[in-house]
Amino acid sequence: MTESSAQTTDVETAAADAQRVVENVERVIVGHRETIEHVLTALLGRGHVLIDDVPGTGKTMLSRAFARSIGGSFSRVQFTPDLLPSDVTGVNVFDQATGTFAFREGPVFANVVLGDEINRAPPKTQSALLEAMEESQVTVDGETHSLPDPFTVIATQNDIERDRTFDLPMAELDRFMKRVSLGYPDQSEEAEILERVVADHPIDDLDPAVDLSAFQAMRATAAGVRTEQPLREYVTRLTAYTREHAVLGASPRAAILLVRAAQGRALLDGREYVVPDDVTSEAPVVLPHRIRTGSTDRSAEALVTEAIETVPIE
Repeated sequence: MTESSAQTTDVETAAADAQRVVENVERVIVGHRETIEHVLTALLGRGHVLIDDVPGTGKTMLSRAFARSIGGSFSRVQFTPDLLPSDVTGVNVFDQATGTFAFREGPVFANVVLGDEINRAPPKTQSALLEAMEESQVTVDGETHSLPDPFTVIATQNDIERDRTFDLPMAELDRFMKRVSLGYPDQSEEAEILERVVADHPIDDLDPAVDLSAFQAMRATAAGVRTEQPLREYVTRLTAYTREHAVLGASPRAAILLVRAAQGRALLDGREYVVPDDVTSEAPVVLPHRIRTGSTDRSAEALVTEAIETVPIE
């Protein structure tokens, strides 16, 4: 089912369903509502998410909780230096009984795919995700295979043991709609986490908040949220500002994904139209990872903040 053919629902119903998804994920993830909302608006905007964080902060649980909450399938790929592209996408296997080759799907064939520690795999293996993330398909031995709908990659990476990791190329970074982090919980949140997992982990009993068809309707409804011309022009001025003040600014793809993320934010707030606040709330997690300032004195995050504070809303 393509986005254009998916059945839509009214914004009020979709917003209520979206809030149920957020609250359901919060049964597993404590104290990170802002990040949960960012992941959800990425899913609603047909985007992928990169999570930068240290080990043990709940990245895997977050991904599993989202897959369960939308009634979708989940798979996990542990990226390692010896991982091959076929370990991600799948491989053709010879069937001796029939004398033919049959395609065996890789873990990328799921609604939510967790690419754990993606920066531990060499560039050739990382690139196995590029076609999947951009086209929702993979090509193996010249044959194209469509991925499930919806399809979202939630990839994780950390900066620990940098000598054993590979930097993600810009072509891959640019395919992630958002780059977020969870961070350590505060003491009260950590105490609540311990209370929740002292017996069974809450993920084991987590039921879907919506079924997959309802989530597809939510996503199709988000795609129809209105973005008027002044709003679109505001987005182009923001991305143009980053290009004028950095060695490498935000790409046209970044502008498209920023609008889609803003549509998801508007839907989450129960609106049929995007307002500038939707853009400014999403820009800090959509734009910085695509920008290279060329200066150690100014970060990409600081440049995006400067753009939001400087570029006029007309």
